[in-house]
Amino acid sequence: MRHLLAAALTLALFPIATPKAQDRMPPIAPDKMTDAQKKAVADYKDIRKADLTGPPWSVILRVPDLVVPSLQMRLHNLNNSALSRKLTELAILIAARNWTNNYEWNAHQPAALKEGLSPAIVTAIAEGRRPQGMAEDEALLYDFCTELLNNKSVSDATYARALAKFGEAGVVEAASLEGYYIFLSMMMNTARSPVPEGAKPQLMALPRN
Repeated sequence: MRHLLAAALTLALFPIATPKAQDRMPPIAPDKMTDAQKKAVADYKDIRKADLTGPPWSVILRVPDLVVPSLQMRLHNLNNSALSRKLTELAILIAARNWTNNYEWNAHQPAALKEGLSPAIVTAIAEGRRPQGMAEDEALLYDFCTELLNNKSVSDATYARALAKFGEAGVVEAASLEGYYIFLSMMMNTARSPVPEGAKPQLMALPRN
């Protein structure tokens, strides 16, 4: 009994440090890349006019044939979405929050604010609450996305409202945004991709119901 009490006291006074989760799939050094990976890196740079550096692209690079299709989806979301940029960023934040993916959140939270999303709405989503004071289109998109994520389907009533507001293209965009950013989040969560150096994770894991 004395040994148990002493051990408990030791743990209380000197708690065991929790090591930082290791990046399972860090960027691949150029001299370690396969020919297919080098081609994917070159194609990425040719399309985006930027180097392929960190996540999610450095993770996707493990399957080189996925790099360009994944990038084309990203560029579509950025430049040709049927939804406004503000609503696009809102949908991305909802997906990042759903999967507690800090890399996507840190990348898109500033963009959402820049596009006019209220800081109060962003904070509520980060905390797992339904935001108050949303505009009609924001509330409708929030309901559509959270219903799809939580129920794995969309009710007739929500679908009808989304269809009337956004049209069929907008409904497909909303669903594809959740799918695409969960696709990225799943890979980065598996790889334990860290946020960029100097950034701090803003999302905490939400309690399970």
